[in-house]
Amino acid sequence: MSHFALTIIGRDHPGIVAKVTEVLYHLGCNIADSSCTILGGQFAMILIISHPDLQEQAEFDNAFAALEKDGLSVFLRKLQPGGETAPQLDGELCMISVYGSDKPGIVYPVVKELGDRQINITDLNTKLVGSKQNPVYVMMIEAVLPVGLEVEQLSTVLNRLKQDLQIDISVRSITPVEL
Repeated sequence: MSHFALTIIGRDHPGIVAKVTEVLYHLGCNIADSSCTILGGQFAMILIISHPDLQEQAEFDNAFAALEKDGLSVFLRKLQPGGETAPQLDGELCMISVYGSDKPGIVYPVVKELGDRQINITDLNTKLVGSKQNPVYVMMIEAVLPVGLEVEQLSTVLNRLKQDLQIDISVRSITPVEL
């Protein structure tokens, strides 16, 4: 079975998810993984899809034409075998929360500290909240710590950034739920 990464980007409006999933339903695709969000005024969606018979990107060309006429940009990429499977990440799962006055230079120093310690970022979201006069930058990071690195150790490292960046930053462990 072939797997593909499908990315949809366009000006946000109601009904995009329904239109995309309708196309996939009529094609007979399976949605293995997905993420959707609004970035500014743009809707962004990425999906990992599969189909038992369709093997090449060209076989999808006409299926997404209506979406593109609706002002959405559609990108499809065939995945190499195994690219659809989430890796098994050993280590402790944690949530890192960052809050501060909006200004350039918050994301890089935080994620550099994580990268330097071989911490795998599994999800990262940023938003502006507050008012136009007093915007607050919020960054939420879900990450997997490498074996041997504890949440308390990471918290100590990241606390050094608090004063330098004038932000509030916290790290907490997440307990995975199994069904």
